[in-house]
Amino acid sequence: VRWMMYWIVFALFMATETFTDLLISWFPFYYEVKMAFVVWLLSPYTRGASLLYRRFLHPALARKEKDIDAFLMRARERGYETMLRFGKRGLNLAATAAVQAATKSQGALAGRLRSFSMQDLRSLPDQ
Repeated sequence: VRWMMYWIVFALFMATETFTDLLISWFPFYYEVKMAFVVWLLSPYTRGASLLYRRFLHPALARKEKDIDAFLMRARERGYETMLRFGKRGLNLAATAAVQAATKSQGALAGRLRSFSMQDLRSLPDQ
């Protein structure tokens, strides 16, 4: 549970840091403060990630739980529909390519066989 809280808080930190880094990275000791914050999150003595998770993230996630579940259900349904659509499209493309290859090779084979005379065909071994 401790590591789950840490990774959730750290992921949120990294997501927000991606945008805010452009705005505040010019502050003196910015990178040192950022590193100290990550150590504070990770430390078993301070339990910073656990504190932030229990005080801020868990209540916010609990309030939005129904919305999150509904979003995940819609995403799962859309993902399944998209997978079926692309699967059908891929099978259609493969079938079309196979039929085209078969018709081209059949025409080439028929053209080669027409070039032989009956005498040439009789001289071939019966294997």
